[in-house]
Amino acid sequence: MSEDIRITEKRRFHIEEGILIFLLILSLVGIGIMDFSPADGYGYWLIMMILFGLFAIAIGCLQSKHRSDDFKTILREQSMHWATSLLVVGGAFLIHQSGRIAEEDAGLIILLILSLSTILDGLRVGWRFSMVGLFLGVAAVVSVYTPHFLWIELGIAVLIIAATILWELWQEKKQS
Repeated sequence: MSEDIRITEKRRFHIEEGILIFLLILSLVGIGIMDFSPADGYGYWLIMMILFGLFAIAIGCLQSKHRSDDFKTILREQSMHWATSLLVVGGAFLIHQSGRIAEEDAGLIILLILSLSTILDGLRVGWRFSMVGLFLGVAAVVSVYTPHFLWIELGIAVLIIAATILWELWQEKKQS
């Protein structure tokens, strides 16, 4: 493998790892907000849907090798994926407004929708994105069953970050 390709892959790894860490931090903040104020958590996760979509598009563009056809395809697929996810969130909002879902539960439902959308999008843009989605799903379930869930989820986030870094180091060592 040429040195230029290795540098480019390493740079892409650093960008994707930075996005992973940033999304995990934002997720932990959202979980804390949801614990403190379920109504604010609902709005936070709605904003996070948009932010996750933008980051997924950014990762897809990094992977497109800057060819205009690839970029257009990625932009179209990502936009449709995240727009339909927002439609489902809108449906959850309407059900919540009708009184069928309690305010505390609406944030959890949006968190699960975001989890599923992120896991599925990770199949397209990379396994790190799926890891964030898995983290969100686990976080939703753990927060319901455990009183001191924030420390558990912080530990899980640290393990995910460490595992992805170790995986990349192992891959790099294997290639050299």
